[in-house]
Amino acid sequence: MRPARSRLLLSLGPAALVPLTLFAQDRPLPSRPQDTIRVAEIRVVGTRDALVSIPGSAFLIDRQSLTNAHVFTINEALRQVPGVTTRDEEGFGLRPNIGIRGLNPTRSSKVLLLEDGLPIAFAPYGANETYYHPPVDRFERIEVLKGSGQILFGPQTIGGVINYITPDVPRRPGGTVSITPGSQHYLNGQVRYGGSWGRAGFVASYVRKQGDGARENVGSRLDDLNLKGVFALGASHALTVRGGYYAERSNVTYSGLTEAEYAADPRQNQFRNDSMILDRWGASATHQVSLSPTVALTTSLYGFAVARDWWRQSSFSDQRPNDRSDPNCGGMQNLLTTCGNQGRLRDYFVWGVEPRLHATSSLLGAVSVTDLGVRAHFERQDRRQVNGATPNAREAGPSTDANSGLAEDNLRRNQAYSAFVQNRLLFGRWTVTPGLRVEHVRYQRTNRLPTTDVGGRTDLTQLIPGLGATFAPAAHVTLFAGAHRGFAPPRTEDVIDNTTGVAVELDPELSWNYELGVRAQPVAGLALEGTLFRLDFENQIVAASVAGGSGASLTNAGRTLHQGLELSARLDSDVLTRSVHNLFFQAAWTYLPTARFEGARFAYVGTGGSDVVGKVYAGQNGAGTRTQVSVTGNRLPYAPKGTLSLTAGYARRGGVDLRVEAVRVGAQFGDALNTTTTVPDGQQGVISAYTVWNAAASYRLRVTRTTVFATVKNLLDETYVVDRTRGLLPGSPRLIQAGVRQEL
Repeated sequence: MRPARSRLLLSLGPAALVPLTLFAQDRPLPSRPQDTIRVAEIRVVGTRDALVSIPGSAFLIDRQSLTNAHVFTINEALRQVPGVTTRDEEGFGLRPNIGIRGLNPTRSSKVLLLEDGLPIAFAPYGANETYYHPPVDRFERIEVLKGSGQILFGPQTIGGVINYITPDVPRRPGGTVSITPGSQHYLNGQVRYGGSWGRAGFVASYVRKQGDGARENVGSRLDDLNLKGVFALGASHALTVRGGYYAERSNVTYSGLTEAEYAADPRQNQFRNDSMILDRWGASATHQVSLSPTVALTTSLYGFAVARDWWRQSSFSDQRPNDRSDPNCGGMQNLLTTCGNQGRLRDYFVWGVEPRLHATSSLLGAVSVTDLGVRAHFERQDRRQVNGATPNAREAGPSTDANSGLAEDNLRRNQAYSAFVQNRLLFGRWTVTPGLRVEHVRYQRTNRLPTTDVGGRTDLTQLIPGLGATFAPAAHVTLFAGAHRGFAPPRTEDVIDNTTGVAVELDPELSWNYELGVRAQPVAGLALEGTLFRLDFENQIVAASVAGGSGASLTNAGRTLHQGLELSARLDSDVLTRSVHNLFFQAAWTYLPTARFEGARFAYVGTGGSDVVGKVYAGQNGAGTRTQVSVTGNRLPYAPKGTLSLTAGYARRGGVDLRVEAVRVGAQFGDALNTTTTVPDGQQGVISAYTVWNAAASYRLRVTRTTVFATVKNLLDETYVVDRTRGLLPGSPRLIQAGVRQEL
């Protein structure tokens, strides 16, 4: 949890839970600015920069990069990170789809998302799909960790860990106010203020964001309020408390476009009655104490509650609308008149406690830095499905109406207990970092429908080892290598049958992740990193039929292989020339030649009946007829062979910043059979490669401490496809923004 550097700052915020200060790819910043509040400093051994001891690929998007690039969504920010792919869904960045190293990005289900070291997913153990994401405006910096250090965190570490860090409490009172209008009815306003008085301080922020999405009849409004308070309780004690409220009101659909609809108008959306209503309340308290000059204990207590109602007329990819069997509906021609609406109503409550101990000692002639801890984590999911009788229904329809009423009512609970230890040994130019984590998860599910009323429970335990090493052959050069086990527990709905309550024999999904890389600063102002990686993803949960068995039950039979190369570079001329003028260049490139199905893997192709001829299905069971086809060796869907992000610009210290960005995403397959032909519903076929250009400019007036800025996203207004999962989804159209930020 602490970087290996000459001085260790025991910060007041939960950000101290992050294992290491990561690799800055924009202008380097101090680990903690001098104008922010801090408590007692603890000495650790070693004088090298933190990067020397990071045994794996890591990346930091710092405050300056986020500010000067004027990123609109988290997708825009993460494009700077090699190995990471993002896919927008509604054009507002509210539900990003984040994939790492060829893993399917849908719902970011194989990535662990943290804020200040604490989980943000509704149910990280029971259902990790991302239906909520904080606005990027909230963050001070973003850390991405893909190496063996991940075993300090969990679950969902198949791909990597992304940690969002909120602003520190400033030492002197002050803040900022910004307003950003734009096209697409866009408006973004933010107020941030804080300060310190004596032994206490706070920082508060409010974000209001609204605008249209990538399609017609899609728009969002969100309000985000956060408060962080810090209290120095003594010479060695500090307490951080955080609280926040997030509200989203969106017109957003679940369904994409058919081939015919996309050809007629790629921005259209017929599902205008769909809506998302989401409220999230969260709080945490982190106590930090220096037990001695070499031992520090950090204990976090966290919790949040979520109410999410998503009313939609299309709930599955093959249902347009979802109640087409209703004689009052009959299909899309009655979508806006007599077709009903379906409410997916979810309530979540999550809380946990996690103490972490950081200690430095001497072992076998080497410096030993030990991080160990335990965690108890609890989740409750109340899940209901309510079918309304009218297109804009927001309650259950009468039982006399076909397909109306209460269709689902179940309770899901998870208890997760974790323990972990990681020991970093530093001797000479070497560091060796072994570690071990153990996860124990208990599942409980109860079907509360009057006609069923059954429940069941089960549990699992998994050991997760990791080993990393670094070697510094010369100044400003670090070689690193590592191997670690990735872990993703099955969902609650997958391990307990909803009808019988019987436990399903499923193990967690696992991976072996290997890395070999180098970081270097060959000359002043130039930072380079290159990483070779291999990800063996095994034990994947797939339908038994897909694995070659029979029936529709699930089994651990899936395997995929991911191999490739990541490169990143940052050049700043002012460091070399010692000038106030800076010509800068930044690049992030991912080459993924291998991303394929392994083992006995099958898909099923429709051949008639109610199944679409030529369409690829996941399982063999259906009302129509299907033919089994092997997909072993085929490329994974949504795994482009190459992605590239390039940024070039000019900046004058404390004044002007001008930059242009080009983002290239290679071609992708939309199905496991790697078909190049399409089907009418748009869910199959190739997603063509595309390039998006963006530009940003800002100017700071020193006298008034005012910054004016303008950005253009999708400068050339390219129309391109980003997803086929539930039909064709277009990327966002051109967005022009201009605004002003005033420092207080």
